[in-house]
Amino acid sequence: MKQRGPGGDRPLTRRPGAGEGTPGRSHPAPVQPKIDKASANDQALDRIIAADKRAALRLAPVSHETEARLDRYIALLREWQVKTNLVAPSTLPTLWTRHIADSLQLVDLAPTAKRWADLGSGGGFPGVVLACAMARTPGAKVHLVERIAKKAAFLREAVRVTTSPGVVHLAEIGDNVDRITGPVDCVTARALAPLHQLIGFAEPLMRQGAKALFLKGQDVEAELTEAAKYWNIQPQLHRSRTGDGWIVELTSVERRG
Repeated sequence: MKQRGPGGDRPLTRRPGAGEGTPGRSHPAPVQPKIDKASANDQALDRIIAADKRAALRLAPVSHETEARLDRYIALLREWQVKTNLVAPSTLPTLWTRHIADSLQLVDLAPTAKRWADLGSGGGFPGVVLACAMARTPGAKVHLVERIAKKAAFLREAVRVTTSPGVVHLAEIGDNVDRITGPVDCVTARALAPLHQLIGFAEPLMRQGAKALFLKGQDVEAELTEAAKYWNIQPQLHRSRTGDGWIVELTSVERRG
């Protein structure tokens, strides 16, 4: 029996139910949102670095102003790291504890020092960090000596964006005395060379009154034994707050023989 539709004697046709589709007609597959893996990785790294920053600032507290300068410095370093190897990629998640806090602890070991010389500054540790920490200290100056042009260019930009009292010298490390003018209170270096070589680089500045603070690793005893073959030294060792390393403090050195 035919049912009459509103238009006359034509039989009514059933509309397809939800999900049934229309016979003979294909439907496009639903569009899946694209996942930007690079962006997701960056966001994950951001969260890790933020947690590491909180841990670092518990080890080495700073003022809000210094923290803001260090934030700008880290942002710049991460931007440049893509094209210039400033730090070991494996240390990016621990930038704040492994590099920032490690550098900041030197301030407590030389609380009256205003003029620093950082030999082989590289990515700016400890030199740029020290400059950020002393930006409001009258008469403060940090000499950053770096022999690689790309890294020296980064250091200049880091000093600019942090408005910190750093002066960059593109020079061989052994030429630092000719480049640095004026007195220096403290000379430092990190991951640059064996201790006996570092003492040779620093000795001209130490003769003028600077003391040395060298950041070293677990093998510091072996380095001290080797250095004693070339130098008369009376080192004072400070255990690092941020790991298994040590800080070698020297107030005077004398070449043997």
